[in-house]
Amino acid sequence: MDERAEIAVVGAGVMGAATARALARAGHDVVLLEQFELGHTRGSSHGEARIFRLVYADPQYVRMAQRALPLWRELEAESGEQILTTHGSVDLGPGTDERVAALSECGVEFDVVDGIDLASRYPLRIEGGTAALLQRDGGVLNAAAAQRAFLRGVRVRERARVTSIDEGRVQLDGGATEARAVVVTAGAWVSRLVEPLGIRLPVTPTRETVAYVAVENGDRLPTVIDWRVPAGYDLPRPGDSVYALPSPQGLKVGVHRAGPPTDPDEEGVVDAEAVRCASDWVERYVEGVQPTPVRTETCLYTNMPDESFVLERHGRIVVGSPCSGHGFKFAPVIGEELAQLSIEAAA
Repeated sequence: MDERAEIAVVGAGVMGAATARALARAGHDVVLLEQFELGHTRGSSHGEARIFRLVYADPQYVRMAQRALPLWRELEAESGEQILTTHGSVDLGPGTDERVAALSECGVEFDVVDGIDLASRYPLRIEGGTAALLQRDGGVLNAAAAQRAFLRGVRVRERARVTSIDEGRVQLDGGATEARAVVVTAGAWVSRLVEPLGIRLPVTPTRETVAYVAVENGDRLPTVIDWRVPAGYDLPRPGDSVYALPSPQGLKVGVHRAGPPTDPDEEGVVDAEAVRCASDWVERYVEGVQPTPVRTETCLYTNMPDESFVLERHGRIVVGSPCSGHGFKFAPVIGEELAQLSIEAAA
């Protein structure tokens, strides 16, 4: 079955959904093509909890998060669902000076305290002598609610696997979509779609593992990024931080960028060492936990070497992948930027 649209968006993860929404709101004829079904667990946008934070060592990301915050609130107001809950955020350990400098440059309020003082605020046990950077606007995004909100009013074709892309045509299994511009937000599948067009990206898909543990008083916990690199574990790759955030399934814990390179078409396999690292971290630093996970799962990161994003236009093709495992919080901003690039491409 063939169809036409002004702009086709390939991939209905959070970036594709945000882009399609921005285009539809601006009055453009857009179709969103998803190779699986909406809400699938094969990519990078599933689940119910993602970190939102303003704290970065790079002012560029701080400013992007500042732009994203009111856009998330606007999306909440339109959808009638709570999407962002602000528990506050805590960053622990190395790099505090760089993050303080970036926040100060962008006019963000924060506090820096000794880790041992966190016990009076949160159910955390952090050693004295550890710098703890607190920022009140950090919190948790309900990923599933965000996806639903972005997709309201958007024309979506599920189970529409793209086999090739050309300027003006997206070939599917069993049909094609004619479009004046194409946005590729295909996450870990991006390279195989754009390399035949001569667009080469230095990206590496990895399979990351997360664990959920039962915790008392979870609603009192902030999001936590612990930059003290975990030692003593045989992880597939050395991670650069442990992260933890409250979720409906329990406290979600993982090691950032520790998973092995992967083929995104393969079934995800949970890494036992990553689970053990997460369990040991919560047992050591969080009060009132049952460290044995109640649930584990995998997700895909699509990584640039410097953890940057790709937002590029190549003629009529716009590429909006990857987001290097930390892009979800910026989705409303990235969606608007990709929408503008695709409008220019279609002109």
